[in-house]
Amino acid sequence: MKAPANLADKLATFTDRFSPRTVATYNDNDIMVAKLEGPFHWHKHEDTDDFFLVLSGTLDIELRDRTVTLNPGEVFVVPKGVEHRPVAHGEVHILLIEPTGTPNSGDKATAAPRILV
Repeated sequence: MKAPANLADKLATFTDRFSPRTVATYNDNDIMVAKLEGPFHWHKHEDTDDFFLVLSGTLDIELRDRTVTLNPGEVFVVPKGVEHRPVAHGEVHILLIEPTGTPNSGDKATAAPRILV
């Protein structure tokens, strides 16, 4: 990185939902921001945990046996192989950290492309 990344400024550059934008890389991981609204689909990541940090809004992470509610400043990690579904109440801004190349949908065929902002 040549300069700090302001997350609010990065989030202001796009309107797409469930389409993470990479703001930095760290030890072969992408640090990303995303805007969410409504439900995503049920999925899992076989090879990696799924890290969520809510920046604004309220996000439910539905698991098959319970729902975890995240408010701004709260973090939750879904263990690898665990089926889950993010559900955003209104517009939610999140920060994600994933190994570079991890499909956000759990399936490379349906994943959002990685975009650097």
